[in-house]
Amino acid sequence: MRKEQHHKGWNEIKTNDSWAIFKIMGEFVNGYERLSAIGPCVSIFGSARTQENQKYYELAVSIAKTISEAGYGVITGGGPGIMEAGNRGAHLAGGTSVGLNIDLPFEQHDNPYIDPDKSLDFDYFFVRKVMFVKYSQGFVVMPGGFGTLDELFEAITLIQTNKIEKFPIILVGTDFWKGLFDWVKNTMLEAGNISPHDLDLVKLVDTEDEVLEIIDSFYKGRSLSPNF
Repeated sequence: MRKEQHHKGWNEIKTNDSWAIFKIMGEFVNGYERLSAIGPCVSIFGSARTQENQKYYELAVSIAKTISEAGYGVITGGGPGIMEAGNRGAHLAGGTSVGLNIDLPFEQHDNPYIDPDKSLDFDYFFVRKVMFVKYSQGFVVMPGGFGTLDELFEAITLIQTNKIEKFPIILVGTDFWKGLFDWVKNTMLEAGNISPHDLDLVKLVDTEDEVLEIIDSFYKGRSLSPNF
C-alpha cells in the first residue's frame, strides 16, 4: 500500500512539473510581447531595504532622472527601496518607467512610480532575469544585498562567456563596492580564476554624470539611440 501511495505521489509531482512548463512559457511570452516596444532602457538594481532618507536612495533618483532626461528608459525590479527610487527618477523626468515585479513573501511590493502599462509580475526569478538582460542596454548597480549580487554576477558571467553582447555594467558607490572588487583583483585574479581583461567589464563611479557619460560613450557610433 505504501509503495502504491509513493508511486501515486511521484506521478502527481511529475504531472505538476509538466504543467508548470506552460506557466513558465506564458511568463516569457507576456514579457517578450510587452517589453519589445519599450525602446532603449537601463536597468537600475539595489537593495529593497534602502530608505527614502538615505543617500543612495536620493542618488538613485538623481541617476534615473538624468538617464531619463537623456532619452533612456529605466527598468527596475518594481519594488521598494532602490527600485522605487529608480522608477521615481524616471517618473519625475517624464521618461519610460518599467517595473518587473517578483512575487515574494517579504520586502517586495509594487511602487507607485511605474508606468501603469509597464508593470509586469513574475513568479519565476529566472524568467525575470532574462527580461532584464534582453531589454536593458546597461546595468546600474547600487548598493544592495544577495539579490543585487546575483543580478550583477550573472550579467558579468553572460558577457564574459559571450552568451550576450557586452553592455555597460556600472557600480555606484565606490566606498560600498571597493572591498568586493579589491578581493576580486587580489584573490580571484591572483589565483588565476579570472582574466585581467574581465575586470574591464565593470566600472565603479559615484555620480549620475559619470553614469550617463559611460552609457553615452559606450553607445556612441552604434545603432542604438535614446527614445527621442
